[in-house]
Amino acid sequence: MSGFNPLNAKITRRRVASLALGAGALLAARPVFAAEDTWPDLKEEVFGDQPILDGTDWVQLEAPYRAHDAAVVPIDISALRPQEKDRFIKTITLVIDENPAPVAAVFHLGKSIGLASLSTRVRVNAYSHVRAIAEANDGQLYMVSRFVKASGGCSAPATKDPDEALASMGKMKLRQFSAPASATAAKPAISELREAQIMIRHPNHSGLQMDQLTRYFVPAHYVSDIEVRQGDEVILAVEGAISLSEDPSIRFHYLPNGSSQINVVIEDTEDQIFTKSWDIESAQSES
Repeated sequence: MSGFNPLNAKITRRRVASLALGAGALLAARPVFAAEDTWPDLKEEVFGDQPILDGTDWVQLEAPYRAHDAAVVPIDISALRPQEKDRFIKTITLVIDENPAPVAAVFHLGKSIGLASLSTRVRVNAYSHVRAIAEANDGQLYMVSRFVKASGGCSAPATKDPDEALASMGKMKLRQFSAPASATAAKPAISELREAQIMIRHPNHSGLQMDQLTRYFVPAHYVSDIEVRQGDEVILAVEGAISLSEDPSIRFHYLPNGSSQINVVIEDTEDQIFTKSWDIESAQSES
């Protein structure tokens, strides 16, 4: 697909993997502290000495205080202001402090996203703060966080039969949703704004799951890069890691640019590339 560069995908994958796993190694090498003590070292590992300001005027983070399923924890990041020409969010980094690979994903937002609101599902391996760090166009970082009680999400067995998972790997589905009738604090009204969801079939093995028959660990194999385009224009690019749940799902917004198609390219850690295109007007829509 036009504009997709597998070499760049591998470079970004290595960057996020090194951040995620490097931070995880840092945590593993230290004694077990309370969750609130983890962040200072983790922050330095991931963001260096960049100051991070309170982000409650920029974004809102929703996550269950006590997760029903630690392997599929819903995360909603809602922007409190639209993307404006001279003031916008360009990336959102999702961090789960106590996970073996704390950097769950980095979301790079294109110009046509309209509203920097996202939803996804993650694995949470221990009681942990979950953080969304938004980077504004001037480089300033803003953070919001929630505490989630969950454990064992990264080592939870896959829910699908291995043969079934292999047969359906890389299949994708697009859902579109009706625009909200009125504005709310977490969803400002923007003319023409659309909302969509990409659902991907992939086992997203974390490397910490055990095969229930052989009792060996299943090697890590997960979606590392997702690129969503409207025609040739990037709406959203995601750098993933092991903390994204099995069968990754990303919900996002976009402003129509006149193109007739939504195009998605995903790549995983075994260098498999999957592509899918949908006609925007005929894609499945829901209220």
